[in-house]
Amino acid sequence: MSHVFRQYDIRGVADRDLTEEFVSELAKSLATYFRRNQVDTISLGYDCRLSSPFFRKLLIDNLLNSGINLYDLGMGPTPLVYYSLFNLPVGGGVMLTGSHNPPNENGFKICLGHTTIYGEQIQEIERIMEARDYQSGQGKLIEHPIISDYLKHLKSIIKPGAKKLKVVVDAGNGTGNLTSVKLYQGLGWEVIDLFSQPDGNFPNHHPDPTIPENLTQLIAKVKETQADLGISLDGDADRIGVIDSKGRVLWGDQLMIIFATDIVKQHPGVKIIGEVKCSQTMFDRIQAMGGSPIMWKVGHSLIKAKMKEEQALLAGEMSGHLFFADRYYGYDDAVYSGARLLEILSKSEQSLSEMVDGLPQTCSTPEIRFDCPEEQKFKVVEKLVKIFTAKYRVIDIDGARIIFNDGWGLVRASNTQPVLVLRFEADSEAALERIQTKVKNELNRLLA
Repeated sequence: MSHVFRQYDIRGVADRDLTEEFVSELAKSLATYFRRNQVDTISLGYDCRLSSPFFRKLLIDNLLNSGINLYDLGMGPTPLVYYSLFNLPVGGGVMLTGSHNPPNENGFKICLGHTTIYGEQIQEIERIMEARDYQSGQGKLIEHPIISDYLKHLKSIIKPGAKKLKVVVDAGNGTGNLTSVKLYQGLGWEVIDLFSQPDGNFPNHHPDPTIPENLTQLIAKVKETQADLGISLDGDADRIGVIDSKGRVLWGDQLMIIFATDIVKQHPGVKIIGEVKCSQTMFDRIQAMGGSPIMWKVGHSLIKAKMKEEQALLAGEMSGHLFFADRYYGYDDAVYSGARLLEILSKSEQSLSEMVDGLPQTCSTPEIRFDCPEEQKFKVVEKLVKIFTAKYRVIDIDGARIIFNDGWGLVRASNTQPVLVLRFEADSEAALERIQTKVKNELNRLLA
């Protein structure tokens, strides 16, 4: 079952990988892990996956019988569990969610202290399960629906301007509209909601805002209603997608420029973190406006750890994970990110479309995935670094980001799949084609 214990979470196919026995054993392993880390009280949330109610019951029964006290938060987005870490007397948390993965999958995001665990900590849980060396006891269950507390807090920290806004919010039948619609309406904005009813079959489209096909209905509704913008949430509402009134998609690095512009005004010199797939124009713009940009590794847990280390106020990934430590707790919350964007727009003389018009223009590719055996992918990247370092500057903090005079190419090993992830950006289409060809030819030679 090692393939279930991933870099950032524990996940697999319901009823094949995640059987009744596996989830029961996992709950005992989690309880033992928490208690070895001096934690006896945690929070628990779950999403709308069809398998979630049953898995939730298994978690509750086995965690309680292992001596863990549980604050049961009920169904909701993942950020509710993150919020509970700062606002309830708990030492950790578990979120049962398949996030943006296919409907037949599910998973577990594990928190210790104020943040998610990853890497070696997840492997430790696997070792506890293999040893079957569990702790026992009797915990207490506390029903604690948290949505109203969360909404009250967010309403107190978001300060809308005078400009009225109309926004379409598409939850893709995930859990995001359990909080977003009430919050945005409560702050005085007009909200048109799409696919708000949680439904683990995801009957309208898959809840993953990084795939353009999943945004077609949102784009159509924004144009039909002449809304100022559209916001798309992934299945558990920790990632955001945004479109402007013209139907243009804003990726994570473009949103980062908008947010950084606002934050740097208040905090000159502030550190802001972007991952290695982000546009060079984002790092350059942050530098030019007086911020201090830092390039870092891909992965929400890795980004959160780096934010804490650097005391950065903002961080983001291309995938729509955005992290605010400015006026917030430093975790990824798409509903909060949407509120911050609406706050900025409500105080600005510019529309979102006008802001997009002013963003730097480059030629770039989406993520390109190359199949590569699990045991080879990191070795291939190491070889690429050595080859290109001979002639070019290479940033190797997470893969090989090769810097050319008129653009860059990235090859990195996925932390979650047997693939290499590629991305390219250049000043022109001709340069983009040339850089892609050069990097892919070298990659094909190595793989052959």
